[in-house]
Amino acid sequence: MNNYLMGLLTIILGGLFTQNFIFSRFMGICPFLGVSNKTSTAFGMGMAVTFVMTLAGTVTYLVYQYLLLPLSLTYLKTIVFIFIIASLVQFVEMALQKYIPSLYAALGIYLPLITTNCAVLGAVLLVVDTYAYQTLAEAIIFNFSAALGFTLAIVLMAGVRERMENAPIPEFLKGFPIVLISAALIAMSFSGLSF
Repeated sequence: MNNYLMGLLTIILGGLFTQNFIFSRFMGICPFLGVSNKTSTAFGMGMAVTFVMTLAGTVTYLVYQYLLLPLSLTYLKTIVFIFIIASLVQFVEMALQKYIPSLYAALGIYLPLITTNCAVLGAVLLVVDTYAYQTLAEAIIFNFSAALGFTLAIVLMAGVRERMENAPIPEFLKGFPIVLISAALIAMSFSGLSF
């Protein structure tokens, strides 16, 4: 396997497991804790974030490389990126309201909060700042795998929370305390995947 393909595989595995946005970077915690009550809702939120994060990563990379960088306007990147993300979230919100109203109702306030989800903004900023990916393919793969990692984390947590509903949990741990303990244990298991 050549170095380029090995690099892409590293990006994918990093986004899913070793550099998971929730468990290693602690980004996207608000929807992670707020929408992870049911696996169906968590999966719907994960797919909405995946769509927005992948599309936002593609559009922001192109805007940065072919507009902001050549015109020496890189200091505007955060404002421009937030505007792009907000526009995409509006598009997703309108599409869900029209085609999947039950998911739209289940996501509630957390759907518009994708605009301010630090995982989405963090991913697009990491592409241009920290990692400085050279190709559009690398940027798309990074954003897509990071979004799938987000989805994996939120669905795993929803599965754990569904199982805890029938578990004999001590009264003082019920609710939010046991959710935080469970999240910490899952995060520790993900950190064990680092290589």
